[in-house]
Amino acid sequence: MELDLHGRVAVVTGAGRGIGRGIADRLVGEGAEVVVLDLAFPDTVPGDRVAIGCDVTDAASVAGAVAEVLERFGTVDVLVNNAGINVEGQVADLDPARFRAAMDVNVGGTFLMAQAVIPAMRRAGRGRIINAASFAAIVPSVASAAYAASKAAVVQLTRVLASELGPWGITVNAYAPGMIPTAMNGFADLDRADQERLLDTLSLRRWETPDDVADLIVFLASDAAGYITGALIDVSGGKLATQIPAKAYEAAARVTGDQAPR
Repeated sequence: MELDLHGRVAVVTGAGRGIGRGIADRLVGEGAEVVVLDLAFPDTVPGDRVAIGCDVTDAASVAGAVAEVLERFGTVDVLVNNAGINVEGQVADLDPARFRAAMDVNVGGTFLMAQAVIPAMRRAGRGRIINAASFAAIVPSVASAAYAASKAAVVQLTRVLASELGPWGITVNAYAPGMIPTAMNGFADLDRADQERLLDTLSLRRWETPDDVADLIVFLASDAAGYITGALIDVSGGKLATQIPAKAYEAAARVTGDQAPR
């Protein structure tokens, strides 16, 4: 099955670095015209994409960025709402301003970007909106109230949008990554024991990569996913698919007599 995105115009938010940049790279590789949005770009943006500064929490900034995309390309076929922030802290101690910031970026940014591209997608009678949720929207962690609540809200926003936009052939889906080491979460900087503890929660016992997410994004952006909408797709490597996934690796080691892959 070929997932041909040639001629499609894709906008990826939060694409100056990290997962967003990886998604943009993959979309370019699949033939899409890619526009990357971010507050700032830390280094030179490759010449095969257009970079626009944008604050997804600001309606005027979002409207201006989307207007620039439409002026240049005439349409938006794919919107990937990747921009997000992580806010940690137990509820008893959490600064209300930080809680609001998580909601403003993670939920508000997704809302504003979707609202801005809907008119163009309606005119075209097609479109793909793909929203970053998180495994935290499925099973939250202690001290993740702001982040988990915001990502759960993204899932429900996705479902409502899917039904509202169905009459125009526009699909809306969300994806739930698991554990990708980034500057935002610091997984790679944890000591070995803490890393092992986290990896023990995975059925596929390795850190996730931006490419794992990008593979799903390309599929959801393609015609092959034309009948998938309103879905939250878990791309976490089977995180907590069972209570203690590490037991499978221990059992495999006993069967083979060797250390199971870890």
